[in-house]
Amino acid sequence: MEQNKKQAVTPLEPLATAQEIYQAIEAILFAAGYPMRYDKIAEVLGISAKDVKTMVKELAEHYQKEDTHHGIQLLLYPTTCQFTTKETYAPYVREALGIRRGGNLSASSMEVLAVVAYNQPVTRSFIELVRGVDSSYAVGSLLDKGLIEAAGRLDAPGRPMLYVTTDKFLRVFGINSLDELPETEALSVAAAQAEEKEDAPAENAESAEQFESTVTADYTEPVDPEEQDLIFENGVSAQEEQNLTEKEL
Repeated sequence: MEQNKKQAVTPLEPLATAQEIYQAIEAILFAAGYPMRYDKIAEVLGISAKDVKTMVKELAEHYQKEDTHHGIQLLLYPTTCQFTTKETYAPYVREALGIRRGGNLSASSMEVLAVVAYNQPVTRSFIELVRGVDSSYAVGSLLDKGLIEAAGRLDAPGRPMLYVTTDKFLRVFGINSLDELPETEALSVAAAQAEEKEDAPAENAESAEQFESTVTADYTEPVDPEEQDLIFENGVSAQEEQNLTEKEL
């Protein structure tokens, strides 16, 4: 038994050349099919995580070159990397693998995701100030899908939860970092206005009334139109679920 244990921990034979290391990294990422940590690859190959990150970056640049004509790309994140197919060929991949198209985000979820992505970390109240409509269901849905996550609490009365996007968000949208998000002036203006409202003193009743009148001009109900008729498995609507939660709190 002791002999079997020794065989199990026998280190791999070190690779002799840089080319072999590149090929080993490529093979590991291809076989994984999910994000691999740089430190894990480094541990297996017997080199530093910094060297792995440098080599992975060079591999990614190779797959980005137009003259290589690859249908896959290598996405890089702060602690992980992953091979993915290029969006152009998604329909062909789905057809070949028999993948049913579905699971698209609703318009309301996309709006919430955009607010979080461009302004993170943000609270739910900030999201609702930007959108002018209750967003509790959309936030919960994005949390369940792993596209956003909690990242601590705001140092303010009530200590509301802060939300940020995840690495899965980057993978789903095929980008390496938030810096690659397209610029959007409209959302920036809306967020700035919401931030001013969020930072305004509570006694400023006149400003509060003006904001409320602006919201009610666009929305007749403080509930997302796409979600107001949604019935959960327990037979309770989205709005009723929110009211029950508030009573419990």
